[in-house]
Amino acid sequence: MTTPRDPRLFRDPWAKREAWRKHHVFSNRVMFSSMFPGFGVAVVAFTTYVVIDNFLWKAEAQEHKPHH
Repeated sequence: MTTPRDPRLFRDPWAKREAWRKHHVFSNRVMFSSMFPGFGVAVVAFTTYVVIDNFLWKAEAQEHKPHH
C-alpha cells in the first residue's frame, strides 16, 4: 500500500522570490499604458484649446472685419 505524497515536499523554495514576476503591475497592458503618462490628459487639453481658440478667432475676425 502506497501513501499519498506530501505536497509540502515538492514546494518551490524560490516561489516567494519569483512572485514579483506574476504581479499585475508588470503585465504588458500596464507597462504600455504607463509608457506615456499623462498623454490622454494632454490630448484632451490640446483639443479643447484648439476648439476654443478656433471659435474665438472666428468671433474676433467677424468683429474686426474691415467695412469698405
